[in-house]
Amino acid sequence: MSGRDYDYLFKIVLVGDSGVGKSCLLLRFADDTFSESYISTIGVDFRFKTLSIDGQIIKLQIWDTAGQERFKTITSAYYRGADGVILVFDKTSRDTFNNIASWLEEINKYSETSTRILVGNKDDAKEIMQVDQETGNKYANELKMNYVETSALNSHQVTFAFESIARELIARKTNSVEKGKKLGSGQPKSIGNCCGSY
Repeated sequence: MSGRDYDYLFKIVLVGDSGVGKSCLLLRFADDTFSESYISTIGVDFRFKTLSIDGQIIKLQIWDTAGQERFKTITSAYYRGADGVILVFDKTSRDTFNNIASWLEEINKYSETSTRILVGNKDDAKEIMQVDQETGNKYANELKMNYVETSALNSHQVTFAFESIARELIARKTNSVEKGKKLGSGQPKSIGNCCGSY
């Protein structure tokens, strides 16, 4: 591993409306804690979390962005260089689900190539649900991304959501390395008269 304590380092950004539970998901995943009195994120917050997936050590740098409109210019800077984006909506609020499209537009301005997953949070509040699993799955399929339903309150599928995007990122990295090996195979080629070969 040459001095590093991990095989992969990925920057993940949590995105979505204020109050959907991005901070609660981060706290549940990184610290295994939950607080109903958690204060809205001002600007950005982040945590590191290390996972072991298929014998590889994965270090996630997870950025929790504020969902309020007034912070958009600040938080959009954190989309740059993001390997993965977790788009979060609140299953008890149809508006937060409908706003995913505008969050995607914003992300595409700064991070077109990032891997994305859609997360429907607050799956524990079945009695006041406004977005069912079928609707979430259908929308995610249209967007060509995975969909995971979570509950930061009871920890349901929170780790699975983060592991899911980490697995996608590993597969993507592995595929790009394999393609690079195929493209770079064979004899080195000369470039002009001055540059030698590589």
